[in-house]
Amino acid sequence: MTTDACLPSGWPKDRPLAISVSVMLEGWADDAAPGIGPMGNPLKSGVLDRQARSWAEYGPKVGAWRLLGILAEQKARAVFYVSGIVAERHGELMRAIGNAGHVVAAHGWSQHLIPAYQSDDEESRDLKRCVSVLEQSSGKRVAGWLSPRCTPSARTSGLLAEAGFDWHADFFDDDLPSRRDTGSGPIIAVPFTMEVNDMPLYVRYGSEPEAFTRTFERIVSHWPQLGRRPGCLDITVHAHVFGRPMGAIEFAKSLEVARRYGARSWLTDHCALAELYRNEPVTP
Repeated sequence: MTTDACLPSGWPKDRPLAISVSVMLEGWADDAAPGIGPMGNPLKSGVLDRQARSWAEYGPKVGAWRLLGILAEQKARAVFYVSGIVAERHGELMRAIGNAGHVVAAHGWSQHLIPAYQSDDEESRDLKRCVSVLEQSSGKRVAGWLSPRCTPSARTSGLLAEAGFDWHADFFDDDLPSRRDTGSGPIIAVPFTMEVNDMPLYVRYGSEPEAFTRTFERIVSHWPQLGRRPGCLDITVHAHVFGRPMGAIEFAKSLEVARRYGARSWLTDHCALAELYRNEPVTP
């Protein structure tokens, strides 16, 4: 069991819970649409869901700008996980994210292109073009990756390490980051937690928006009862979901809750966490 004494240098003493802020800025190619949306009746197979496409396009047009404003008010830094196709189409937004000091990370080219379905050449090509457009549009180096659907292939970590990435967030098997060997060099595996995530809570399970903040506060307030093991917890919102008014309210409230429990937790992001583990031993 990991204890406070085993944490890397830079992890605040006596604050075992690291709370990362992540914004998903997702897009779909012209021939694709989200498979999950606000309409309960799915269309027939082979029919492009233009309602779902329009719903998703709210993210870069409106939602991301609203979330940027909240982050500025709260003086919080986030990682924006961005689809390459969004960066290609919304250069002004990408510059605003970079200029505000947030981290730009890669989230695939289009959300329907899942690495687990791709060939070696397809995955490598999409990774390269995604990184290229993200860096050109934001003016920032891209060092982190999260796959569409958080579903990598067996080769994804190795491709990322070979391409010079620092961290990979498609991991759900631990409470803490770890430095792992890929065969092409080490990479930091950053855990991605789903408990405080607008997509499953609000869209998939139909919870009221307040469940987001309520779930978050319940975890943070009860953390001391879970033993001495430190861990990570994510506040994750999608720009096209909780970038809307009802969700943005809860996003702001969750950041306020994080500040309120600052004696036992600390606000951070996946990039900063990965940096803490850069020189840790490689996990077998």
